[in-house]
Amino acid sequence: MRRDSSKPTAARLAAGACAALTAALEDWLGPYLEGVRRRDHLARLDLASILRAGLAHAEAQALERLAPAQLTVPSGSRVPIDYAADPPRIAVRLQEVFGLAATPAVAGGRVRLAVELLSPARRPVQLTRDLESFWARGYAEVRRELKGRYPKHYWPEDPRVAEPTARVRPGPRRPSG
Repeated sequence: MRRDSSKPTAARLAAGACAALTAALEDWLGPYLEGVRRRDHLARLDLASILRAGLAHAEAQALERLAPAQLTVPSGSRVPIDYAADPPRIAVRLQEVFGLAATPAVAGGRVRLAVELLSPARRPVQLTRDLESFWARGYAEVRRELKGRYPKHYWPEDPRVAEPTARVRPGPRRPSG
């Protein structure tokens, strides 16, 4: 089967964008290079912000909608999305995604994120692109293991309907004093 080469593909669009950015390098990057003399100075530049500054407001909004820098998880925490990974990935403590039935996605729902589930100590426990399947088949074993290591933490039987938490246990904060 032949592909219609007149239709833009993501790879062709990305290649075209890279070529356009390279051709206009002086225009968009030049103003930020004043005083940059060494490679470590260059590494400190926030290229994402520099590129975003060159977008029109509507373009910046579309970019944030399709490829957000962070994802708000059910606990209310905002976790960064690592777009350098393939596929894009988030790393989040397991208890913070209780209640999340479907795997989060970007690009208008077309690209599922890899979800690196972490222990309460922020150590990797599981990597999945299918959260629904993990809840149904893998969670019980992970729960047994983590419940033994972290007995004070909240480990519900059914994580799909459990209350998410960024703390040891869900519920209202106790007043200190």
